[in-house]
Amino acid sequence: MSLQVDGAARGGADVPSGGGGGGDGARRRPRSRVRGRPQLYTSYAADQAIWNTPAKRAWTLALVAAVLVLPFLLSRDLTSLLTTVFIFAIGGIGLNLITGYAGQVSLGHAFFMGLGAYTAAVFGGESTDRVVGLGLDMAIWLPLAGIVPAVVGLVVAPLAARVRGLYLAILTLGLVFIGEHVFKEARSITGGAGVGRAPAEPVLFGVDLSGRYHLFGYILSREDVFYFVCFAIFLVMAIAARNLTRSKLGRAFAAVRDRDVAAAVMGVSLRRTKTLAFTISSFYAGIAGALLVLVIGRVTPTSWNLFLSIDFLAVILIGGIATISGSILGAMFVVLMPRLVSELADVVPFISTSPGTGVFSVFQLQTMLFGALIVLFLVLEPRGLYGLWVRARNYWKAWPFSH
Repeated sequence: MSLQVDGAARGGADVPSGGGGGGDGARRRPRSRVRGRPQLYTSYAADQAIWNTPAKRAWTLALVAAVLVLPFLLSRDLTSLLTTVFIFAIGGIGLNLITGYAGQVSLGHAFFMGLGAYTAAVFGGESTDRVVGLGLDMAIWLPLAGIVPAVVGLVVAPLAARVRGLYLAILTLGLVFIGEHVFKEARSITGGAGVGRAPAEPVLFGVDLSGRYHLFGYILSREDVFYFVCFAIFLVMAIAARNLTRSKLGRAFAAVRDRDVAAAVMGVSLRRTKTLAFTISSFYAGIAGALLVLVIGRVTPTSWNLFLSIDFLAVILIGGIATISGSILGAMFVVLMPRLVSELADVVPFISTSPGTGVFSVFQLQTMLFGALIVLFLVLEPRGLYGLWVRARNYWKAWPFSH
Protein backbone atom coordinates (compact mmCIF):
# COMPACT_ATOMS: atom_id res chain seq x y z
CA MET A 1 0.00 0.00 0.00
CA SER A 2 1.29 3.52 -0.78
CA LEU A 3 0.41 7.02 0.34
CA GLN A 4 0.01 9.59 -2.44
CA VAL A 5 0.69 13.21 -1.57
CA ASP A 6 -1.83 15.92 -2.53
CA GLY A 7 -2.08 19.74 -2.16
CA ALA A 8 0.98 21.62 -0.97
CA ALA A 9 2.89 18.39 -0.32
CA ARG A 10 2.96 17.27 -3.95
CA GLY A 11 6.28 15.65 -4.43
CA GLY A 12 8.02 12.80 -6.12
CA ALA A 13 7.54 9.06 -5.71
CA ASP A 14 5.01 7.14 -3.63
CA VAL A 15 5.81 6.92 0.07
CA PRO A 16 5.67 3.37 1.47
CA SER A 17 3.45 3.11 4.53
CA GLY A 18 4.84 -0.07 6.01
CA GLY A 19 6.06 -3.50 5.23
CA GLY A 20 2.94 -4.85 3.64
CA GLY A 21 1.83 -5.10 0.08
CA GLY A 22 4.89 -6.19 -1.79
CA GLY A 23 6.74 -9.10 -0.28
CA ASP A 24 9.98 -8.03 -1.97
CA GLY A 25 9.49 -4.37 -0.88
CA ALA A 26 9.33 -3.10 -4.47
CA ARG A 27 7.62 0.23 -4.92
CA ARG A 28 4.95 0.89 -7.44
CA ARG A 29 5.97 3.17 -10.30
CA PRO A 30 4.87 6.77 -9.49
CA ARG A 31 2.10 8.20 -11.63
CA SER A 32 1.57 11.84 -12.58
CA ARG A 33 -2.20 11.57 -12.20
CA VAL A 34 -4.64 9.25 -10.48
CA ARG A 35 -7.64 8.12 -12.50
CA GLY A 36 -10.78 9.91 -11.39
CA ARG A 37 -8.83 12.60 -9.48
CA PRO A 38 -7.45 15.01 -12.09
CA GLN A 39 -6.10 17.49 -9.49
CA LEU A 40 -3.93 14.88 -7.73
CA TYR A 41 -0.29 14.75 -8.87
CA THR A 42 2.80 12.96 -7.68
CA SER A 43 5.41 15.12 -9.47
CA TYR A 44 6.06 18.82 -9.85
CA ALA A 45 6.51 18.45 -13.61
CA ALA A 46 2.99 17.08 -14.00
CA ASP A 47 1.54 19.80 -11.78
CA GLN A 48 3.25 22.61 -13.72
CA ALA A 49 2.50 21.29 -17.22
CA ILE A 50 0.61 23.61 -19.55
CA TRP A 51 -2.15 21.07 -20.14
CA ASN A 52 -2.12 19.41 -16.72
CA THR A 53 -5.66 17.97 -16.76
CA PRO A 54 -7.56 15.81 -19.26
CA ALA A 55 -10.19 18.55 -19.56
CA LYS A 56 -7.60 21.12 -20.63
CA ARG A 57 -6.16 18.78 -23.22
CA ALA A 58 -9.60 17.89 -24.59
CA TRP A 59 -10.76 21.52 -24.79
CA THR A 60 -7.51 22.62 -26.44
CA LEU A 61 -7.75 19.92 -29.10
CA ALA A 62 -11.41 20.77 -29.70
CA LEU A 63 -10.65 24.49 -30.09
CA VAL A 64 -7.75 23.84 -32.47
CA ALA A 65 -9.95 21.53 -34.56
CA ALA A 66 -12.71 24.17 -34.66
CA VAL A 67 -10.26 26.90 -35.69
CA LEU A 68 -8.92 24.72 -38.51
CA VAL A 69 -12.43 24.08 -39.83
CA LEU A 70 -13.74 27.66 -39.64
CA PRO A 71 -12.23 28.97 -42.93
CA PHE A 72 -14.18 26.35 -44.86
CA LEU A 73 -17.45 27.64 -43.36
CA LEU A 74 -16.96 31.42 -43.29
CA SER A 75 -16.84 34.11 -45.94
CA ARG A 76 -13.57 35.72 -46.98
CA ASP A 77 -14.07 38.91 -45.00
CA LEU A 78 -14.81 36.98 -41.79
CA THR A 79 -11.77 34.80 -42.42
CA SER A 80 -9.60 37.91 -42.73
CA LEU A 81 -11.17 39.23 -39.54
CA LEU A 82 -10.21 36.06 -37.65
CA THR A 83 -6.69 36.31 -39.11
CA THR A 84 -6.51 39.79 -37.61
CA VAL A 85 -7.54 38.25 -34.27
CA PHE A 86 -4.47 35.98 -34.37
CA ILE A 87 -2.21 38.94 -35.19
CA PHE A 88 -3.68 41.12 -32.44
CA ALA A 89 -3.28 38.20 -30.04
CA ILE A 90 0.45 38.04 -30.87
CA GLY A 91 0.81 41.77 -30.25
CA GLY A 92 -1.32 41.56 -27.11
CA ILE A 93 0.83 38.75 -25.72
CA GLY A 94 3.91 40.89 -26.30
CA LEU A 95 2.37 43.86 -24.47
CA ASN A 96 1.16 41.59 -21.67
CA LEU A 97 4.69 40.30 -21.13
CA ILE A 98 6.01 43.77 -20.35
CA THR A 99 2.91 45.35 -18.77
CA GLY A 100 1.07 42.42 -17.22
CA TYR A 101 3.93 40.14 -16.19
CA ALA A 102 6.80 42.61 -15.70
CA GLY A 103 4.66 45.53 -14.52
CA GLN A 104 6.18 48.10 -16.93
CA VAL A 105 3.48 50.34 -18.44
CA SER A 106 4.12 50.84 -22.16
CA LEU A 107 2.31 53.08 -24.63
CA GLY A 108 4.89 52.62 -27.39
CA HIS A 109 3.65 49.32 -28.79
CA ALA A 110 2.52 50.95 -32.05
CA PHE A 111 6.05 52.25 -32.70
CA PHE A 112 7.59 48.78 -32.54
CA MET A 113 4.80 47.35 -34.69
CA GLY A 114 5.50 49.99 -37.33
CA LEU A 115 9.21 49.26 -37.12
CA GLY A 116 8.52 45.58 -37.72
CA ALA A 117 6.19 46.35 -40.63
CA TYR A 118 8.75 48.54 -42.41
CA THR A 119 11.56 46.10 -41.71
CA ALA A 120 9.51 43.41 -43.42
CA ALA A 121 8.66 45.76 -46.29
CA VAL A 122 12.31 46.65 -46.88
CA PHE A 123 13.67 43.11 -46.71
CA GLY A 124 10.72 41.38 -48.38
CA GLY A 125 9.16 44.03 -50.62
CA GLU A 126 9.84 44.96 -54.21
CA SER A 127 12.17 47.82 -55.04
CA THR A 128 10.74 50.74 -57.04
CA ASP A 129 11.91 54.21 -57.98
CA ARG A 130 10.35 55.47 -54.71
CA VAL A 131 11.13 52.82 -52.09
CA VAL A 132 13.83 50.29 -51.29
CA GLY A 133 13.08 46.57 -51.39
CA LEU A 134 15.26 43.45 -51.34
CA GLY A 135 12.62 40.86 -52.21
CA LEU A 136 13.81 38.22 -49.74
CA ASP A 137 11.83 35.17 -48.65
CA MET A 138 9.34 35.31 -45.78
CA ALA A 139 11.50 32.86 -43.85
CA ILE A 140 14.09 35.68 -43.71
CA TRP A 141 12.09 38.90 -43.46
CA LEU A 142 9.63 37.67 -40.81
CA PRO A 143 12.29 36.88 -38.17
CA LEU A 144 14.05 40.14 -39.07
CA ALA A 145 10.77 41.98 -38.52
CA GLY A 146 10.99 40.85 -34.91
CA ILE A 147 14.76 41.11 -34.46
CA VAL A 148 15.12 44.74 -35.60
CA PRO A 149 12.45 46.08 -33.17
CA ALA A 150 13.97 43.87 -30.46
CA VAL A 151 17.38 45.48 -31.03
CA VAL A 152 15.83 48.96 -30.88
CA GLY A 153 14.00 47.91 -27.72
CA LEU A 154 17.30 46.69 -26.29
CA VAL A 155 18.81 50.13 -26.96
CA VAL A 156 15.86 52.00 -25.42
CA ALA A 157 15.44 49.63 -22.47
CA PRO A 158 18.27 51.03 -20.29
CA LEU A 159 16.52 54.42 -20.38
CA ALA A 160 13.15 52.85 -19.65
CA ALA A 161 14.62 50.81 -16.78
CA ARG A 162 15.53 54.01 -14.94
CA VAL A 163 11.90 55.12 -14.57
CA ARG A 164 8.60 53.47 -13.78
CA GLY A 165 4.89 54.14 -13.56
CA LEU A 166 3.64 57.34 -15.18
CA TYR A 167 7.16 58.41 -16.20
CA LEU A 168 7.67 55.16 -18.11
CA ALA A 169 4.30 55.59 -19.83
CA ILE A 170 5.28 59.10 -20.96
CA LEU A 171 8.68 57.87 -22.15
CA THR A 172 7.15 55.12 -24.28
CA LEU A 173 4.49 57.54 -25.53
CA GLY A 174 7.32 59.72 -26.82
CA LEU A 175 8.50 56.79 -28.94
CA VAL A 176 5.18 56.84 -30.81
CA PHE A 177 5.51 60.53 -31.69
CA ILE A 178 9.15 60.16 -32.66
CA GLY A 179 8.26 57.13 -34.77
CA GLU A 180 5.47 58.96 -36.59
CA HIS A 181 7.84 61.76 -37.55
CA VAL A 182 10.63 59.41 -38.64
CA PHE A 183 8.25 57.24 -40.66
CA LYS A 184 6.89 60.30 -42.50
CA GLU A 185 10.34 61.64 -43.35
CA ALA A 186 12.05 58.36 -44.34
CA ARG A 187 10.36 58.28 -47.74
CA SER A 188 12.74 55.76 -49.30
CA ILE A 189 11.67 53.26 -46.63
CA THR A 190 8.06 54.15 -45.87
CA GLY A 191 6.91 55.83 -49.07
CA GLY A 192 6.06 59.04 -47.23
CA ALA A 193 2.92 60.41 -45.61
CA GLY A 194 -0.30 59.88 -47.52
CA VAL A 195 1.39 57.52 -50.00
CA GLY A 196 2.81 54.58 -48.10
CA ARG A 197 4.16 51.45 -49.70
CA ALA A 198 3.18 47.90 -50.48
CA PRO A 199 3.91 45.24 -47.84
CA ALA A 200 6.47 42.47 -48.11
CA GLU A 201 5.86 39.74 -50.63
CA PRO A 202 4.20 36.72 -48.95
CA VAL A 203 6.53 34.09 -50.42
CA LEU A 204 7.46 31.38 -47.92
CA PHE A 205 10.20 28.92 -48.98
CA GLY A 206 9.48 29.83 -52.59
CA VAL A 207 5.72 29.25 -52.28
CA ASP A 208 3.55 32.26 -53.06
CA LEU A 209 0.99 32.48 -50.26
CA SER A 210 -1.17 34.93 -52.21
CA GLY A 211 -2.07 32.29 -54.79
CA ARG A 212 -4.99 29.85 -54.84
CA TYR A 213 -4.46 26.21 -53.90
CA HIS A 214 -6.55 23.05 -53.92
CA LEU A 215 -6.98 21.05 -50.71
CA PHE A 216 -9.16 17.92 -50.70
CA GLY A 217 -11.29 19.35 -53.48
CA TYR A 218 -11.63 22.75 -51.79
CA ILE A 219 -10.04 25.87 -53.26
CA LEU A 220 -8.00 27.79 -50.70
CA SER A 221 -8.12 31.51 -51.36
CA ARG A 222 -5.49 34.05 -50.37
CA GLU A 223 -7.43 34.79 -47.19
CA ASP A 224 -7.56 31.10 -46.26
CA VAL A 225 -3.81 30.63 -46.73
CA PHE A 226 -3.01 33.71 -44.64
CA TYR A 227 -5.39 32.42 -41.99
CA PHE A 228 -3.58 29.10 -41.59
CA VAL A 229 -0.10 30.66 -41.72
CA CYS A 230 -0.95 33.30 -39.10
CA PHE A 231 -2.62 30.68 -36.92
CA ALA A 232 0.52 28.52 -37.01
CA ILE A 233 2.72 31.51 -36.09
CA PHE A 234 0.30 32.48 -33.34
CA LEU A 235 0.40 28.97 -31.83
CA VAL A 236 4.20 28.91 -31.76
CA MET A 237 4.50 32.35 -30.18
CA ALA A 238 1.70 31.79 -27.67
CA ILE A 239 3.21 28.50 -26.44
CA ALA A 240 6.66 30.12 -26.30
CA ALA A 241 5.29 32.99 -24.19
CA ARG A 242 3.44 30.56 -21.91
CA ASN A 243 6.63 28.60 -21.31
CA LEU A 244 8.54 31.84 -20.74
CA THR A 245 6.16 32.92 -17.98
CA ARG A 246 6.66 29.55 -16.25
CA SER A 247 10.45 29.82 -16.38
CA LYS A 248 12.95 31.47 -14.05
CA LEU A 249 12.78 34.65 -16.13
CA GLY A 250 9.00 34.69 -15.90
CA ARG A 251 9.17 34.45 -12.12
CA ALA A 252 11.66 37.32 -12.14
CA PHE A 253 9.15 39.37 -14.18
CA ALA A 254 6.49 38.73 -11.56
CA ALA A 255 8.84 39.59 -8.70
CA VAL A 256 9.76 42.93 -10.28
CA ARG A 257 6.11 43.67 -10.95
CA ASP A 258 4.92 42.88 -7.43
CA ARG A 259 7.72 44.60 -5.47
CA ASP A 260 10.88 45.64 -7.28
CA VAL A 261 12.77 46.55 -4.08
CA ALA A 262 12.11 43.11 -2.59
CA ALA A 263 13.10 41.49 -5.90
CA ALA A 264 16.41 43.37 -5.89
CA VAL A 265 17.06 42.27 -2.29
CA MET A 266 16.51 38.64 -3.33
CA GLY A 267 19.11 38.98 -6.07
CA VAL A 268 16.96 39.76 -9.13
CA SER A 269 18.70 42.22 -11.42
CA LEU A 270 16.13 44.94 -12.07
CA ARG A 271 17.91 46.40 -15.09
CA ARG A 272 18.47 43.02 -16.72
CA THR A 273 14.89 41.87 -16.08
CA LYS A 274 13.30 45.09 -17.36
CA THR A 275 15.59 45.11 -20.40
CA LEU A 276 14.68 41.55 -21.32
CA ALA A 277 10.97 42.30 -20.88
CA PHE A 278 11.24 45.33 -23.13
CA THR A 279 13.23 43.42 -25.76
CA ILE A 280 10.94 40.38 -25.89
CA SER A 281 7.84 42.57 -26.02
CA SER A 282 9.35 44.54 -28.93
CA PHE A 283 10.05 41.29 -30.78
CA TYR A 284 6.41 40.21 -30.51
CA ALA A 285 5.23 43.68 -31.59
CA GLY A 286 7.45 43.60 -34.68
CA ILE A 287 6.11 40.20 -35.76
CA ALA A 288 2.52 41.40 -35.26
CA GLY A 289 3.16 44.57 -37.27
CA ALA A 290 4.68 42.66 -40.19
CA LEU A 291 1.76 40.21 -40.33
CA LEU A 292 -0.87 42.93 -39.90
CA VAL A 293 0.32 44.72 -43.03
CA LEU A 294 -0.12 41.51 -45.04
CA VAL A 295 -3.81 41.50 -44.13
CA ILE A 296 -4.33 45.25 -44.57
CA GLY A 297 -2.54 45.32 -47.92
CA ARG A 298 -0.72 48.65 -47.59
CA VAL A 299 1.31 50.36 -44.91
CA THR A 300 1.28 54.12 -44.27
CA PRO A 301 3.18 56.14 -41.63
CA THR A 302 -0.04 57.36 -40.03
CA SER A 303 -1.17 53.82 -39.18
CA TRP A 304 1.23 53.47 -36.25
CA ASN A 305 -0.20 56.05 -33.90
CA LEU A 306 -1.35 56.38 -30.29
CA PHE A 307 -4.79 54.96 -31.08
CA LEU A 308 -3.23 51.65 -32.11
CA SER A 309 -1.32 51.52 -28.81
CA ILE A 310 -4.57 52.17 -26.95
CA ASP A 311 -6.21 49.33 -28.87
CA PHE A 312 -3.59 46.95 -27.55
CA LEU A 313 -3.95 48.32 -24.05
CA ALA A 314 -7.65 47.51 -24.41
CA VAL A 315 -6.69 43.99 -25.52
CA ILE A 316 -4.85 43.21 -22.28
CA LEU A 317 -7.09 45.21 -19.93
CA ILE A 318 -10.35 43.76 -21.26
CA GLY A 319 -8.92 40.30 -21.87
CA GLY A 320 -6.94 39.98 -18.66
CA ILE A 321 -3.66 41.24 -17.26
CA ALA A 322 -0.80 38.74 -16.82
CA THR A 323 -2.43 35.88 -18.67
CA ILE A 324 -1.84 34.53 -22.16
CA SER A 325 -5.42 33.33 -22.48
CA GLY A 326 -6.63 36.80 -21.57
CA SER A 327 -4.60 38.30 -24.43
CA ILE A 328 -6.38 35.97 -26.84
CA LEU A 329 -9.82 36.78 -25.43
CA GLY A 330 -9.05 40.49 -25.51
CA ALA A 331 -7.88 40.30 -29.12
CA MET A 332 -11.12 38.56 -30.09
CA PHE A 333 -13.16 41.25 -28.35
CA VAL A 334 -11.27 44.26 -29.74
CA VAL A 335 -11.21 42.96 -33.32
CA LEU A 336 -14.72 41.50 -33.51
CA MET A 337 -16.61 44.17 -31.58
CA PRO A 338 -16.35 46.85 -34.33
CA ARG A 339 -17.84 44.35 -36.77
CA LEU A 340 -20.69 43.67 -34.35
CA VAL A 341 -21.29 47.41 -33.88
CA SER A 342 -21.35 47.99 -37.64
CA GLU A 343 -23.88 45.18 -38.00
CA LEU A 344 -26.05 46.88 -35.34
CA ALA A 345 -26.04 50.07 -37.41
CA ASP A 346 -28.52 48.43 -39.79
CA VAL A 347 -30.85 47.54 -36.93
CA VAL A 348 -30.52 50.27 -34.29
CA PRO A 349 -31.80 53.63 -35.64
CA PHE A 350 -29.51 55.97 -33.66
CA ILE A 351 -26.28 54.29 -34.90
CA SER A 352 -25.01 55.40 -38.32
CA THR A 353 -22.15 54.28 -40.49
CA SER A 354 -21.31 57.88 -41.49
CA PRO A 355 -20.74 60.82 -39.13
CA GLY A 356 -23.48 63.43 -38.84
CA THR A 357 -26.42 61.22 -39.82
CA GLY A 358 -27.28 59.72 -36.43
CA VAL A 359 -26.85 60.17 -32.71
CA PHE A 360 -23.65 58.09 -32.74
CA SER A 361 -21.44 56.97 -35.58
CA VAL A 362 -19.94 53.49 -35.53
CA PHE A 363 -16.49 54.87 -34.69
CA GLN A 364 -17.83 57.04 -31.86
CA LEU A 365 -19.74 54.12 -30.36
CA GLN A 366 -16.67 51.88 -30.58
CA THR A 367 -14.54 54.49 -28.78
CA MET A 368 -17.16 54.95 -26.05
CA LEU A 369 -17.52 51.21 -25.53
CA PHE A 370 -13.76 50.71 -25.32
CA GLY A 371 -13.41 53.45 -22.72
CA ALA A 372 -16.39 52.31 -20.67
CA LEU A 373 -15.31 48.66 -20.70
CA ILE A 374 -11.74 49.49 -19.69
CA VAL A 375 -13.05 51.46 -16.69
CA LEU A 376 -15.55 48.75 -15.75
CA PHE A 377 -13.03 45.94 -15.93
CA LEU A 378 -10.43 47.91 -13.96
CA VAL A 379 -12.95 48.59 -11.19
CA LEU A 380 -15.10 45.46 -11.14
CA GLU A 381 -12.98 42.69 -12.63
CA PRO A 382 -9.24 43.53 -12.87
CA ARG A 383 -8.51 40.15 -14.50
CA GLY A 384 -10.83 40.94 -17.40
CA LEU A 385 -12.66 38.37 -19.48
CA TYR A 386 -10.27 35.69 -18.29
CA GLY A 387 -11.26 36.49 -14.70
CA LEU A 388 -14.93 36.04 -15.59
CA TRP A 389 -14.10 32.69 -17.16
CA VAL A 390 -12.19 31.59 -14.05
CA ARG A 391 -15.13 32.55 -11.84
CA ALA A 392 -17.57 30.57 -14.00
CA ARG A 393 -15.23 27.58 -14.17
CA ASN A 394 -14.67 27.50 -10.42
CA TYR A 395 -18.39 27.80 -9.78
CA TRP A 396 -19.21 24.72 -11.84
CA LYS A 397 -16.23 22.79 -10.46
CA ALA A 398 -17.50 23.37 -6.92
CA TRP A 399 -21.22 23.00 -7.71
CA PRO A 400 -23.46 22.28 -5.80
CA PHE A 401 -21.24 23.54 -2.99
CA SER A 402 -20.64 27.26 -2.50
CA HIS A 403 -16.89 26.89 -1.82
